[in-house]
Amino acid sequence: MKIRFAVSPGRAATDLERFVGFVTDLETLGFDGMWLSDVPLGPTADPVVGLAYAAGTTSRLKLGSTVVPLGRNPLVLAKSLAQLDRLSAGRLLLSFVVGLDQPGERQALGVAGRHRGRMLEEMVPLLRAWWAGGTVDHQGASFEVRGVASPATPVQDPLEVWFGGRGAEALARAGRVADGWLGAAVTPAEAEVAVRRIAAAASEAGRAVDPEHYGMSILFAWTQPPPSVVAALGARRPDLPAEALLPVGGTALGRLVDRFVEAGVSKFVVRPVDPDGDGRAALEALAGLLLPLQT
Repeated sequence: MKIRFAVSPGRAATDLERFVGFVTDLETLGFDGMWLSDVPLGPTADPVVGLAYAAGTTSRLKLGSTVVPLGRNPLVLAKSLAQLDRLSAGRLLLSFVVGLDQPGERQALGVAGRHRGRMLEEMVPLLRAWWAGGTVDHQGASFEVRGVASPATPVQDPLEVWFGGRGAEALARAGRVADGWLGAAVTPAEAEVAVRRIAAAASEAGRAVDPEHYGMSILFAWTQPPPSVVAALGARRPDLPAEALLPVGGTALGRLVDRFVEAGVSKFVVRPVDPDGDGRAALEALAGLLLPLQT
């Protein structure tokens, strides 16, 4: 398997000056990619805006994002992402999630009371049709499009879409529809089960997910993580101790990565939670730890 590492910014996601340095440092140090998280109700950089900037200031770095597509017009989203892939010369990576379930998020996005998973499953074929250069004529439960031609096509053919999620329904959806899976807040044992379930769902749907297309987003701290991060993680996974999902120190991170690789995961997004975890010195230390593991 090709093991690859991307890094997600901490404070740099909301600070332009820090973000400029973060993007430059990642490419200079040799990381495979940079990853942004879409937080609709938060102050973090919108992924389309942030990745567009990164596309213009880098030449090699892969540019990825977890995107919440619901609440965004499918045509406008298809056009924006296709153009972003062209601006980056085919370096765009995408993982779609139905949302973060922040208080008020569903209402703000206009999806309150609706089945978000079904909306996502209906939206992705529309995006793919436009990215392939086609004309879309569709009437479904959530979207109606009448004879709309493709406004833009990406460099990548196809432009892949991975899914997130860890519930049984989300994993089955990833197998039916997605090109890969990017998990979060799961253990290596849970990831191993997820890989099997996704592969089985894909097989039932008459398709296959590339064994190289399983990834994991990992929170990481060099020292004691901030209490707010531990509390948020505890609220998300009250059934597990924080240390099961958030390694502290380089040795713990390396061991966790090894366990995920054994479970069938080979693509990683590391999310430092230290106050200066996305600064140059911290990234240099992270590069020294992780880049020798890239294959």
